[in-house]
Amino acid sequence: MNDIALQRSLTARFIETEAQYGAKNYKPLDVVLTRGEGTYVWDVDGNRYLDCLSAYSAVNQGHCHPKILAAMMEQAGKLTLTSRAFRNDQLAPFYEELCALTNSHKVLPMNSGAEAVETALKVARKWGYEVKGVPEGQAEIIVASDNFHGRTVAIVGFSSDPQSRGGFGPFAPGFKMVPFGDADALEDAIGPNTVAFLVEPIQGEAGVIIPPAGYLKRARELCTKHNVILILDEIQTGLGRTGRLLAEEHEGVEADLTLIGKALSGGFYPVSAVLSNSEVMSVLHPGEHGSTFGGNPLACAVARAALKVLTEEGMIENAARVGERLKAGLAAVATPRVKEVRGRGLMIAVELHADAGGARRVCEALQGRGLLAKETHDHTIRIAPPLILTDAQADWIVDQFAASLP
Repeated sequence: MNDIALQRSLTARFIETEAQYGAKNYKPLDVVLTRGEGTYVWDVDGNRYLDCLSAYSAVNQGHCHPKILAAMMEQAGKLTLTSRAFRNDQLAPFYEELCALTNSHKVLPMNSGAEAVETALKVARKWGYEVKGVPEGQAEIIVASDNFHGRTVAIVGFSSDPQSRGGFGPFAPGFKMVPFGDADALEDAIGPNTVAFLVEPIQGEAGVIIPPAGYLKRARELCTKHNVILILDEIQTGLGRTGRLLAEEHEGVEADLTLIGKALSGGFYPVSAVLSNSEVMSVLHPGEHGSTFGGNPLACAVARAALKVLTEEGMIENAARVGERLKAGLAAVATPRVKEVRGRGLMIAVELHADAGGARRVCEALQGRGLLAKETHDHTIRIAPPLILTDAQADWIVDQFAASLP
């Protein structure tokens, strides 16, 4: 057997073994990756691909950034975990640097995005009872239709996606849904027991859905007027993805609770955080909420390095500039079967008409041309390369789409 045949049989073996032993809750493209560097990944056959997903924006800084890797290796050789029963020398500087960068007063570190969302829900309810005076057990949180905030039972319970919630009930009460982007509907939904409004500045999983201009600003005004906590889920949109540090900056608003994760570690380690003002976070006391791994020294050291390279290496500004170039290029090569090209920064989507044959076929064609992207909701291709993308690479992406679109 020649080397190529051996490698291809190895790829097939990985896929077959995964199918045999793994749960069937994902439908990945049939590529088996083994290495990554910058904007590129390589499969076990030695083929190179430009990564246009960035692990759903977890590797905004590029794969295996050497400075983040060095910070992780240094800290891993000193101290990895203490639990929060003891203090560690990475947590305080992580708090200080993150608050200074995001204009926050308080930070609560967790591990995953879903944990950050759950934390915010608990904090908002407790604030509602202890500060706003909502009767115990009657707090309401407003959410947006087509949201995606994670996969826990509580979170999928307020999803409008039948695939996300079907078969997982009964669900926790206390949530009210309004159409995304409709500020009048939000105002109508606010009642005396409303404690929070949870929303994504741009809906990522739904297909990079951008709300009307002024929507977040109006939401902020309504929440302030009615004494409601504004919670912005920036787990995908935050940390440079949209060409600003946080997507909320596009409309000049500040949330009461901002949720970040994914790129907070540059893809090296699960790290998330709830950013807050002092009033809201002050409702938590010892023993009421926590996490064994949340705020561990390894996570904090990695996150500090990830934030440093993001800001010091101009990645946020690059995302804004190259993102505009890429979006314009994709719009220029769009065929009649493309419904819309939309995005902000390097968070872009190409949506096909329903009769175009589906986005999966386009993603498979792109894979064959050395580009990895992923479909969402059947007809939309999300494009979210690392924020270090160059002009030449953006133009190359456009060329591959020009050759692959139906």
